[in-house]
Amino acid sequence: MNTRLLKSLAALLAAGALGGCAVGPDYLRPANLLPALFGPAPAEAEVTTATVDARWWQFFNDPALNELIEQALQKNADLRLAVARVAQADAAAREAGAELYPGINLQAGSSSNKVSGKSATYSPAMPQIRQSRTAGLAVSYELDVWGRVRRSDEAAQAQLLASRYGRDAVRLSVAGLVANAYLTLRATDAQLAVSQETLATRQQALDLVKKRVDAGLGSPVDLHQASGALAAAETQVIELRRQRALGEHQLALLSGNPALRIAPPASADPQLLPLPPLPPAGLPAQLVERRPDVREAEQKLIAANAGIGLAKAGYYPKFTLTGSYGSESKALGDLFAAGAGTWGLGLNLLMPLLDFGRTEARVDQAKAVNEQSLIAWENTLQGAYKDVRDALVNSREQAAAEQAQQVRVDQARETLRLVDLRYRAGHAGYLEVLDAQRTLNDSQLQQIATRQARLAAAVGLFKALGGGWQAAS
Repeated sequence: MNTRLLKSLAALLAAGALGGCAVGPDYLRPANLLPALFGPAPAEAEVTTATVDARWWQFFNDPALNELIEQALQKNADLRLAVARVAQADAAAREAGAELYPGINLQAGSSSNKVSGKSATYSPAMPQIRQSRTAGLAVSYELDVWGRVRRSDEAAQAQLLASRYGRDAVRLSVAGLVANAYLTLRATDAQLAVSQETLATRQQALDLVKKRVDAGLGSPVDLHQASGALAAAETQVIELRRQRALGEHQLALLSGNPALRIAPPASADPQLLPLPPLPPAGLPAQLVERRPDVREAEQKLIAANAGIGLAKAGYYPKFTLTGSYGSESKALGDLFAAGAGTWGLGLNLLMPLLDFGRTEARVDQAKAVNEQSLIAWENTLQGAYKDVRDALVNSREQAAAEQAQQVRVDQARETLRLVDLRYRAGHAGYLEVLDAQRTLNDSQLQQIATRQARLAAAVGLFKALGGGWQAAS
């Protein structure tokens, strides 16, 4: 290939790479209309500068929970699907990026053709059987004068990032589901411990009633009531065992381990349930911008914005540079001999003249998609802000409710103690004892349920923020 050809090719490539401008609007991030904080700032408190901690589940300080979530993040089916979608988007982005560079193809061929001796063009001086051998390189390159290829690459890169944030959103959801299921299981263990204690107490009460009835100090009605109360406690224990088994099965599915078994804790004392971690005061509302689904929505908005430029490029001519360099000969041995070289260089133009509004319709569609993506981003951002506020309210109110429940448990326990003394002394009927037992049992179970609700609110806050918090030092 001669020097003149090389210079021409270089000039055309430079014109396509540098001389063009990308049509359509460049992306400008919309204004964030969220308040500065999640609710009013506490008195004498400054806004916390915090960052998001992706491994938020470690805030509960439970090794079993940490292990379960790590296992789920490796084996959960939904998360593995999300990872596969990222791989697909990555390949699509690489394909779009490859359009920025010329396509180079190797061509080689061999042909033998016999011409008719009776045709008008036949000459006896030329052989009837003609041989042809060719080999060479062919180049095709679209000069991206209007930025169509660049906008396509921009959209593909944004879709890739969106798929990665989508994967992170699934990761956050899976971790939240595992955490809630595990904490629910531990709350069930605590309720089961309370119920088994109630069962033992009611068995003792039944034995006492039998002795009193045998001694003529009690009524057979008391015996029937005590037996019924014992059966009710047994039913409660059976139901909680069923709930625990189903919760264990759910955790097995979430963690991708069908054979999962979770041993009950060595001590199922309700007071040993983890305390929900408390966020620092004055969390900035901008933390929700780091949530994976919010970032995913913004990347989709970026891709939609690039789509406008991609559609507008249809108004302008398309330039394609083609080139070839090789050799041709009749005999294979002469294919690379002196004088067998060939080359070609061309510039093609495709200019839309009349498309009856097709390009305009595509531009309008792209603008509508962009508007939809903007609304989706705003709605996702505002929904994230609401989720955090809801979780903060739930955490605060459930904490107050747990304190009230503690008072209720203490009073119910003291009431049962006094009623039992009165019954043993013959100053109260067994119905009062049953009522006091039920009240204590219900208040203990409700106290555990309130702690579980607090833990669920903490998980909800972590999910709403997209992770835990790390206050800046």
